[in-house]
Amino acid sequence: MGKVLIIGAGGVGTVVAHKVAQNPDVFTEIMIASRTKAKCDAIAQAVGGGRIKTAQVDADNVNELIELFNSYKPE
Repeated sequence: MGKVLIIGAGGVGTVVAHKVAQNPDVFTEIMIASRTKAKCDAIAQAVGGGRIKTAQVDADNVNELIELFNSYKPE
């Protein structure tokens, strides 16, 4: 049904990723992005199922955010 993009791989981002992944009928595609891609990868692995894509992005860099939004196209 929907694609969600989670920005940030800290405590809140981790909780959001787990909650979103529990609702596959609502969130059909999930991506988590942060400055440190390794943190995103760890969250994706912990949630399991290979459902979460990951990306590196600096949330302070508007051009990087625009590029990520345009390539992933969250709904």
